[in-house]
Amino acid sequence: MAEKKDKDLTFKLGELIRPDARKPDQIREIRLTRPYQKHAEGSVLMEMGDTRVVCSVSVEDRVPPWLKGTGRGWVTAEYGMLPRSTQNRLTRDTVMRTAGRTFEIQRLIGRAMRAVVDTDALGERTLYVDCDVIQADGGTRTAAINGAFIALVDALRVMKEGKKIRKIPVEDFLGSVSVGIVDGRMLLDLCYIEDSQAAVDMTLVMTGTGDIVEVQAGGEGTTFSREELDALIMEGAEGIKRIVKWQKEILGDLRS
Repeated sequence: MAEKKDKDLTFKLGELIRPDARKPDQIREIRLTRPYQKHAEGSVLMEMGDTRVVCSVSVEDRVPPWLKGTGRGWVTAEYGMLPRSTQNRLTRDTVMRTAGRTFEIQRLIGRAMRAVVDTDALGERTLYVDCDVIQADGGTRTAAINGAFIALVDALRVMKEGKKIRKIPVEDFLGSVSVGIVDGRMLLDLCYIEDSQAAVDMTLVMTGTGDIVEVQAGGEGTTFSREELDALIMEGAEGIKRIVKWQKEILGDLRS
């Protein structure tokens, strides 16, 4: 019995101590440098904990062929990781070989941006969202979405100032966070160590009003219940509320 008691005590203590000493429902410290690049219409250095992503938005007066003549615009994204953004250097060949993962992430970022942008109001212009990971410690795609949204609004404000558009065509705020189950405990905003040990891992993207844009969730060699799925979404939603509040403090009224 004594052995079981010691084991249980160790487990409980382990639940309270995360690698960066956060509480289970606490997101990492967020820092922002804005603007970050000289030439982009919108750009930020987005930092969530030790994950750092440069997000820039460029405006071009052209659209993909299937949109020519429609009067509508387009928002698309590209995502990449620098060779030494991870603990061990990624060769550039390795980065190319992981093109499937890269393609999936950049499609996620593009879909997320388009969910809150009225592309009809852009005219025949394309907004190119570039997200480059310079340091990775988990949650690179969520940090990219959170930073890219701010860069996107900044770029649209530049367009409005240049009289290319009459209003800021953003319909809502946009936030993203990861949430998972590690050692039987639900944790918000996973760092790399937690993510690599998670039995269930979820990426959640939501609008400021609480509508779901995307849910990506999966078990690692295990299954999870509908109740656990609902709980993960609820926990993630609370984290996104805090991220959106932070965005509102930075951006103010989206209509201006």
